Amino acid sequence: MATATTTTSRAAHAVQRDSATRGTGVLLRFMLRRDRIRFPAWTLGLTLLMTYFATALETLIKTPEDLRGLSAFSASPVGALFGGPGFGFDDLTLERFLAGQYGLYIVLGAGLMGLLTVVRHTRVEESSGRAELVRANVVGRHAQLTAALALSALMAVAVAVLVGGMMAGRGFDPGGSLLFGAAIGAAALAFAGIAAVTTQLSEYPRATSGMAGAVLGAAFVLRGLGDMAAVQGAGPAWLSWLSPLGWSQQTAPYVHDRWWPLVITLAFAGAAAAAGYALSARRDLGAGLVPPRPGPPRAAPWLRDPLALAFRLQRASLIGWTVALLVGGVAFGAFTQPMLDGFEDAPADLVAVMGGSADMLSGFLGLMGLTMALVVAIFAVLAVHALRAEETEGRAEPVLATAVGRPAWIGAYLTVAAAGVPWLLLTAGVGMGVGAAVSTGDAGLIDDLVLGHLAHTPAVWSVLALGALLYGAAPRVLPATWAVVAYGTVVGFFAPILELPDGAIRVSPFEHVGEYPLVPVDVTAVLVLTVLAALVAYAAVVTFRRRDLTTPS
Repeated sequence: MATATTTTSRAAHAVQRDSATRGTGVLLRFMLRRDRIRFPAWTLGLTLLMTYFATALETLIKTPEDLRGLSAFSASPVGALFGGPGFGFDDLTLERFLAGQYGLYIVLGAGLMGLLTVVRHTRVEESSGRAELVRANVVGRHAQLTAALALSALMAVAVAVLVGGMMAGRGFDPGGSLLFGAAIGAAALAFAGIAAVTTQLSEYPRATSGMAGAVLGAAFVLRGLGDMAAVQGAGPAWLSWLSPLGWSQQTAPYVHDRWWPLVITLAFAGAAAAAGYALSARRDLGAGLVPPRPGPPRAAPWLRDPLALAFRLQRASLIGWTVALLVGGVAFGAFTQPMLDGFEDAPADLVAVMGGSADMLSGFLGLMGLTMALVVAIFAVLAVHALRAEETEGRAEPVLATAVGRPAWIGAYLTVAAAGVPWLLLTAGVGMGVGAAVSTGDAGLIDDLVLGHLAHTPAVWSVLALGALLYGAAPRVLPATWAVVAYGTVVGFFAPILELPDGAIRVSPFEHVGEYPLVPVDVTAVLVLTVLAALVAYAAVVTFRRRDLTTPS
């Protein structure tokens, strides 16, 4: 009798599990259909980025002395912060440098790919109401999350195979290449699992993505602190083992070829996914475990015009970016002197990126100003994407149904974003100036860095205006704005190495005002870029008035 009862109980549990995931295959095929552009964009994009790094370094590295110069920099604390623990750098080879210094950025990209994919196909679907329609069919409670995780796993496998195959195809050790690709794919699985948990906590997609992104940022910080301690031979080097990014780097491809750290990554991904399933069973569809804070019954008196509303909608983003850039600026600036010491024996082509050996300090500070301008350009592009979300998620239509006209609505939003650009650049400049002054003992660097950062304001305005024009004229093409930021990054960092022609360099809006204090600020270029940005923004307002709104279906 007891045996029969046990058998019946097991059968009931099996049926329950099957019903909870029923329809997973159909949903997975649907997600693959929806992501027919995003899937290859992510996987091929990360592979092409790694290919670019490999090609650029093959152009840069011409002699063993060049490799030794890179080793001196990468084995420093700042090299560990932005690259990794530098396994095998005492006997450096090209593949070891690629995996140990540039592999971190591919691992970061893979982690971002995993978490955004899960959020897109779970919380975003619930927020839009489409998940409710899907669940009205013969679809299990956990089918959507299972399909999203399966899609993330397919993308992780694809990027692992592509990157590993690319590295092996360049003549690098096949075993190390396979491990390198597997470490990248494992990071994607880990952060997909993290997103499976955060999607259960909040009912808002932005909050869900923000929490998962905060975990990614914390993983980067923990790994950086641990790796810096490791290369210095003192301090909490064990912090690297608290980070999923650190687990991927601890595999040490082309050096130790350790597979066992990936067991930790896979176990963590599985545990996080299991936690996501358990938490999803404790909430209603469309809701989050953390209830939203109730707002006041009446709006504040100052929320009476479009400009005030635009500021209120962007306030949280501005605060977050301000804190991040201030902290990041101080951190970058604090490593000014160690960075200069690490570049004493760098190869000539690498020194050229810093503006030449004649004035390495000014070259480094100018390059940091350009770096922060590119980061603030990301804020500008995201601001336009948020404007697009206000329209597609149905919040713009009720506002425009009042006495607020289209020019006032889009103009107010762009005005707040445009005002945020110099504010964020000023914050980054002050933070980096303080850090650099403490590092070098020269307080005069604060003024130089503030001016050098603010000088890039018109270039970022140009990116913002271009994004607004694409949004106003052809919203579906809005993601093309990222190409401007990517091109500016390539030109800003690699033009001296790749020996790009002047015409190709001048296409980037970030190459006109000059990298102060290395190069004096070109006032004429500042004025011209400002006027052009204003004209493009005006064209964006005009084109937005002439098209129909996109409303949620």
